[in-house]
Amino acid sequence: MSICILAAGKVTVLAGTVFTLAWTHSVEKTRWEEHWQVTPAGLQVVEARIKGSGAGMDPPEGSVLKDGWWVYAPKVKPLDKLVLAASGATGEGWTLCTSDGCTVLGSRAQDPAVVTACDGRAQGKAH
Repeated sequence: MSICILAAGKVTVLAGTVFTLAWTHSVEKTRWEEHWQVTPAGLQVVEARIKGSGAGMDPPEGSVLKDGWWVYAPKVKPLDKLVLAASGATGEGWTLCTSDGCTVLGSRAQDPAVVTACDGRAQGKAH
């Protein structure tokens, strides 16, 4: 299995089954990171980290403060896809990183991206 990203009308296939998704909160300007895994059931978030708290981003019960980050394990079911819409209010988009490097998605408000699990044979540009 691989990671597929549909953005700007094309599909990009990234090798691997784990990735980190990071972004800056549009109001608090605080960093947020989630660690994801591609599974046969879909995309599963395994850990989240918040660099602070504030408007709409209070760490949930059970979070632990580690090196300035609130760290926790979200209790959600696997997803078929992640739709990453950009507000344009943060000055940057979503950063998706794998062991091969990072890609910025949705840096402009009109540039949403969709992340899914794929079998690695999707058409498009392979990394």
